[in-house]
Amino acid sequence: MGQYVAPIRDMQFVLHEFLKVEEQLKELPAHAETDADIINQVLEEGAKFTSEVLFPLNHSGDREGCKHNAETKTVTTPKGFKEAYKQYVEGGWAALACDPEFGGQGLPVVLNNSFYEMLNSSNQAWTMYPGLSHGAYECLKEHGTDEQKRLYLPKLVSGEWTGTMCLTEPHCGTDLGLLRTKAIPNEDGSWTITGNKIFISAGEHDMSENILHLVLARVPDAPEGSKGISLFLVPKYLPNNDGTVGERNPIFCGAIEEKMGIHGNSTCQMNLDGAKGWIIGQPNKGLNAMFVFMNAARLGVGMQSLGLTEVAYQNALVYAKDRLQMRSLSGIKAADKPADPIIVHPDVRRMLLTAKAYAEGARAFSSYVALQIDRELNHPDEEVRKEAADEVALLTPVIKAFITDNAWIATSEAMQVYGGHGYISEWGMEQYVRDARINLIYEGTNTIQSLDLLGRKILMDNGAKLRKFGEKVRAFVEENGTDEAMSEFVTPLGELGEKVGKLTMEIGMKAFQNQDEVGAAAVPYLRVVGHLVYSYFFAQMAKIALEKKDSGDKFYEAKLQTTRFYFARLYPETAMLIRQARSGAANLMALDADLF
Repeated sequence: MGQYVAPIRDMQFVLHEFLKVEEQLKELPAHAETDADIINQVLEEGAKFTSEVLFPLNHSGDREGCKHNAETKTVTTPKGFKEAYKQYVEGGWAALACDPEFGGQGLPVVLNNSFYEMLNSSNQAWTMYPGLSHGAYECLKEHGTDEQKRLYLPKLVSGEWTGTMCLTEPHCGTDLGLLRTKAIPNEDGSWTITGNKIFISAGEHDMSENILHLVLARVPDAPEGSKGISLFLVPKYLPNNDGTVGERNPIFCGAIEEKMGIHGNSTCQMNLDGAKGWIIGQPNKGLNAMFVFMNAARLGVGMQSLGLTEVAYQNALVYAKDRLQMRSLSGIKAADKPADPIIVHPDVRRMLLTAKAYAEGARAFSSYVALQIDRELNHPDEEVRKEAADEVALLTPVIKAFITDNAWIATSEAMQVYGGHGYISEWGMEQYVRDARINLIYEGTNTIQSLDLLGRKILMDNGAKLRKFGEKVRAFVEENGTDEAMSEFVTPLGELGEKVGKLTMEIGMKAFQNQDEVGAAAVPYLRVVGHLVYSYFFAQMAKIALEKKDSGDKFYEAKLQTTRFYFARLYPETAMLIRQARSGAANLMALDADLF
């Protein structure tokens, strides 16, 4: 049922024509040998694996779900998941962007990012198992001891073992400063950990030999709040020194959550009953270490939503070309048929173009940030690394919140294209809507991301990071401002850049008097910044398309028309959002809580 074809042509456009990754990677010693042929080969092989192996398991995995055995405290994943994971490991996919020192292939993050889009389009629930493992790898690689790296990283890189992040607890949600899980030191350097964690994606399953849990807990006499949190590595099976699995560690799945979507992934309640673990980094500095994992997860959630947007669009497009209903308002288009295909109707096209534009904008955006991560990690110039790191920090909350917001819109529109068939499960569209909705919530709700962007990433440094990004926008506007063919893109881009600067200053001034002004403005503000980013990237892609529109390749004509749709139909949302952000906190806070 349904179909998925990896959008390799658009991926290649983004990587080779928009980002010019081959030139960029030559500046990075670790990736200087990664050329266009390697990139294209990985994309093509990834497309085969995701469409032929993973996509056929998506619908069946959703219907079957995971099964929890209360007696053995084990979880069985849907039929075919374990076998698909074995193929994934044997194909070397887990090692794609990992360090060769630990058995990785050493390919760039920007290429791994495109592969993960394919994985998420084909099967988001399945992809969460290896996706979380990569975050655990990044965290251990940066903060683990030499012994921890030696023992655990090769297993994560190979995919033999998987990883999780165990953060929240039943009473605290996002406020991790309230967590109660305790860690007591042992004489051998290990710790005994006791507590309960909830909402742990992939916390227990049958796909890998071992599971490495990264657990937040408190050591004795820890300061209250988030400053008293430490991070521990707690394996499901304690490893022997030779890397084989040993005795079972008492960290068990007490139940799996019955939830709205991603049924193929086990969302677990994890109970630690004196489990043995080892501290990662320094005591009471665990949240800093975990942020490596959390930021990787936030980028990953953005990719989940891009994947869902793309696959929902593809299937809605096929349906719209095939489904016959009514005649076109402007005259019969399919005279040989009893009715016209619904793609002739303006509003069906609006829905399809909304999903198409949000997919293409997200692809350019996420690939750009992934390339900045490669530069942050590998560029020989320290100043370049710092600038890239600042830009990644600025844009990470926008990737998580803006792309997931847009996927919720896009999958809903794609389902609407199907009419009554949209909410019938056999067509598959309602699953994409259900799966997309969680992405706005987990790994920090989109409100949390908005507060992070406005409060921490922008106001706390007096807008320095935002100004640097704004300088790139202004330079592009000035460079192309006299090009008449570009005016329909450059003019609104330049206007929005100026409005974002003024809006930021206005909110900052209000915040001096009342910090609630930040909370009141944050969500619409993030969407405005998201549109600034998309406008900037769409304008750049339009420039390329204009230069090549006479090449005979219809791809460039489609890119231009999609860009025009974005600026005409989606960009105007910014006017409303700016008014909302400026409206202040009073209209939200004046009503007494008892009067709600």
